[in-house]
Amino acid sequence: MYILGIESSCDESAASVLKASGQKTEILSNIISSQIDIHAQYGGVIPEIAAREHVLNILPTIEEALRQAKISAKNLKAIAVTQGPGLLSSLIAGVETAKSLSLAWGKPIIPVHHIIGHIYANFINTNKQPQFPLLALVVSGGHSNIIYMSDHYQFKIIGETRDDAAGEAYDKAAKMMGLSYPGGPIVAKHAEEFRQSGKSSIIELPRPMIYSPDFNFSFSGLKTALLYQLQKDKNWKDKISEYCFAFEQAIIETLSHKIIKAAKKYPVKSILLAGGVAANKALRLQLETEISEKLPKIRLSLPNLSYTTDNAAMIASAGYFNYYKHKNKSFVDLAKINARCDLKM
Repeated sequence: MYILGIESSCDESAASVLKASGQKTEILSNIISSQIDIHAQYGGVIPEIAAREHVLNILPTIEEALRQAKISAKNLKAIAVTQGPGLLSSLIAGVETAKSLSLAWGKPIIPVHHIIGHIYANFINTNKQPQFPLLALVVSGGHSNIIYMSDHYQFKIIGETRDDAAGEAYDKAAKMMGLSYPGGPIVAKHAEEFRQSGKSSIIELPRPMIYSPDFNFSFSGLKTALLYQLQKDKNWKDKISEYCFAFEQAIIETLSHKIIKAAKKYPVKSILLAGGVAANKALRLQLETEISEKLPKIRLSLPNLSYTTDNAAMIASAGYFNYYKHKNKSFVDLAKINARCDLKM
């Protein structure tokens, strides 16, 4: 079975072809047309510009994905497309393209929630898939969630951010310190430089909501605490790496504490890390260490780095497992479906 995935929720025009049989999946192509260089000069994504770029790039990207996979449209079983959440104008570009191709090719459409896509990046090209029940820690530019899954396509949100997501906090922290966009990779780079120096940091930043009885997050206060520290320190520009380290550690320790706390309450066999921030090297290493020490019977699943940021392979994967779970379901045209998926569906 071949599934075409289409992703256009923000500033990436992406297409991928997934080959699947039973629980086994293989990515035959994963094409991404990035707009980072265009939006970097503005310090963030401009929705109108992103939408125009999607219109220009989405069809050539799909054509290249099919070419690299060495298949034609007639070989496809279905088209999986991101239907939300995301920038509305960007989503429309991908959804309308999928609808047009569905009509032209006679293929059903499988709508995919963007966050579910990130979760299913953990089910790509792996011989040892995560076991249910599981917890997914989703950390991206717009989302910070802990999601409980009893089985495929069974979701329960048990924790979420009350304000800024972790990835968003990275971007805003980078802007405060005059660093480039996107903020996550550059803050992580400076933080790693400080780690490698072997020095100890004297900068103290809070671990937001770490003692709250729930599993929710809040990173706006951490961002504000960093701002106050910078304002008090006249020489902060000479200590950017240390500030990046302190900021990153605050986020990592908060995320680790919350997911371990959740895993102690919910009897799970696996913990998944997902989302753009899942590419963070320090988060991956420290989370792996924490779970192996405190939850030795639980397996941590880390997605391949190429599937952490927005891409269509994860959308194709989520679409396939939706199809696999609901074999008798008739996937209808997106025009007849609510524009926003519900994670609890």
